[in-house]
Amino acid sequence: QLVESGGGLAQVGDSLKLSCEVSEDDDIMHTMAWFRQAPGQDNEFVARIAWFGGDTVYADSGKGRFTISRDNAKDITYLLMSSLKLEDTAVYSCAAAPAPKYSSRQSDYDSWGQGTQVTVSS
Repeated sequence: QLVESGGGLAQVGDSLKLSCEVSEDDDIMHTMAWFRQAPGQDNEFVARIAWFGGDTVYADSGKGRFTISRDNAKDITYLLMSSLKLEDTAVYSCAAAPAPKYSSRQSDYDSWGQGTQVTVSS
């Protein structure tokens, strides 16, 4: 079970750090990812990180602004979002896929959090 936190209100240019905690450790290595869904839009890939933390991939929308990281000892995955834009407003959800799956496809992820709202205003 995944539980996100850290969303909220921010202004353009601000930073927010989202957290995703795994509440039940099943001792299975997982790729972790963040997706987001803006109002009226499809759910879209944001970033992913390999289970060992050494490899990360970002959607173009977040390159240079977002940083995904993980602390496997604490079973927490983070998404640091900097230089926020209005178009970053969305519900952000974390997801887990059992290794060796490592993709941006939603269908590869079998565990999802409930999502946390991020609203960016000018």
